[in-house]
Amino acid sequence: MKFISWNIDSLNAALTSDSNRAVMTREVLNTIKEENPDVIAIQETKLPQSGLSKKHKEKLEEYFPDYNYVHVTSQEGARKSYAGCMTLYKKDLDVNSNFPIIGAPGTMDLEGRMVTLEFDDFYFTQVYTPNVGEKLVRLNDRQEWDRKYGEYLSKLDDEKPVIASGDFNVAHMEIDLAHPENNHMSPGFTDEEREGFTYILEKGFIDTFRHIHGDVEGKYTWWAQRVKTSKINNSGWRIDYFLVSDRIKDKVSRSDMIDSGDRQDHTPIVLEIEI
Repeated sequence: MKFISWNIDSLNAALTSDSNRAVMTREVLNTIKEENPDVIAIQETKLPQSGLSKKHKEKLEEYFPDYNYVHVTSQEGARKSYAGCMTLYKKDLDVNSNFPIIGAPGTMDLEGRMVTLEFDDFYFTQVYTPNVGEKLVRLNDRQEWDRKYGEYLSKLDDEKPVIASGDFNVAHMEIDLAHPENNHMSPGFTDEEREGFTYILEKGFIDTFRHIHGDVEGKYTWWAQRVKTSKINNSGWRIDYFLVSDRIKDKVSRSDMIDSGDRQDHTPIVLEIEI
């Protein structure tokens, strides 16, 4: 099976706007379609709390006529049109879906950050991990999130193997970003966040990119929009991942990035696995 995961930074804009950035986003969606994945996980949809509009639904049908989809948005108590996740899956697949509540601190459980699909032989779950924010204001909450999320994955893994994807908002090792020496106190590369990711892996999971590619450097999934030359100079971070249960790691045949052209911010990632 083939899975693709992408922080789209506003599915809402991609489906409704004609800005240059929205046009570039739709070009990436076309690239994803050409890959013909079985499942597509999209983070940071930024859809309204009311859900999908008629136009949203029409555009999704136009782009993905062969897919069903489930999604979750931010709820009352959290910021409006914030975060949000959508999972699309081929119509011939038989799945059950749910939107986990993990007992996260603050409003994190209300922000639409997780979607899980249950297949006969495995779980597929996607996550948009909370960013700690400027001045690390959410760092303590993020540490608790990582513990709760790790425990959630472990419980799934007790039942059947797990594939977990998404924007984890952390570069785990120094080789996962271009300039580690300048970023040890930056959101996404604090010791606490890196330890939180290690905790998740130690629950019985494998970073599939490292499993396939070893210690290769210079391969990233995110380049800062605010720095115009970040992608040209490949001054990036690898913060998007496919994790799998350790016992199915040898079934992975591909774990890589998909070229998003000139568009900065996140690029999609792809996993192929015999499952």
